[in-house]
Amino acid sequence: MTESPRTALPSLSALPGERLEIVSAWDADTPYQAWRPQILVPPTFRPATAPRTYAVVNQKGGAGKTTSAVELAAAWAADGYRVRVIDADHQEAALSAWLLPQYPDEGPRHSLRSVFFDECSLAEATYPTLFENLYVVPSSIDLQRVEYERPIGAEQALAAALADEAQQAGGPAWDVTVIDGAPSLGLVTVAALTASDEVIVPVKVGGLDMKGMASLHKTIRSVQRKTNPKLRVGSVLLTAWDKSDFARQLAAKVSEDYPEAAVIPIRRSIRASEAPIAEEPVRMYAPKSTAAGDYDQAARVILPGRAAA
Repeated sequence: MTESPRTALPSLSALPGERLEIVSAWDADTPYQAWRPQILVPPTFRPATAPRTYAVVNQKGGAGKTTSAVELAAAWAADGYRVRVIDADHQEAALSAWLLPQYPDEGPRHSLRSVFFDECSLAEATYPTLFENLYVVPSSIDLQRVEYERPIGAEQALAAALADEAQQAGGPAWDVTVIDGAPSLGLVTVAALTASDEVIVPVKVGGLDMKGMASLHKTIRSVQRKTNPKLRVGSVLLTAWDKSDFARQLAAKVSEDYPEAAVIPIRRSIRASEAPIAEEPVRMYAPKSTAAGDYDQAARVILPGRAAA
């Protein structure tokens, strides 16, 4: 189909002083009142290279999962990567309402549910958005049919669809695929983890999120053992970060659970919650906000830009 004109996502030009400091270890003796937000990149961390498939997961809602998926994808698209975001959250399908898929004037409109039920290929369910280099596989409430009808091979469905697509294209069709998982550890989330190279875990700085990490940790380890041994936790995003002793305790806990992962604070910003209403990524809606800068820096840590790569 002929695509409509699309908007280029802006590169950010924040001053170096506005960036978060990158460290290989935290100073546990510094009082939290004097503590500044820092990105922990441990010696065991391995920067990724494209092509790459990421699952953004957390079993608890409100952790900033969809915002993280959109903002990381937008940062990579702005850097010139060809990026696809898969909406695997049937509960709200918020991502599909944020990154509006540009459907053709005629013909069927496919979704991720169609892929699970072998009604179309993953490529046929992929649509351009309003932004250059950024595409989306949409979903709606009917994705929940996967959970209760459990089509044959559902746990491997996304991995198989990605493999089939790469075979048809003669190689990976996308530089980056980002799967926005549901706030649950159901069948679709397991399929997302099974299809991915790497997990990105957004955690809101709060006690309930800290308690829920144990179940997520168990699911990830189970997928590693049973369906996807190559899967690794690449990064943990501490969303709605603000200065507190609890924020430091949470950061220490996740770095202990995932010693190979980068731990990246995303500072609290009202602009991030406004961006979906504007139907724009934060880097376009509020490019000078801390959220835009923090996600931009997180994206470059997780997957270095083309020049660095």
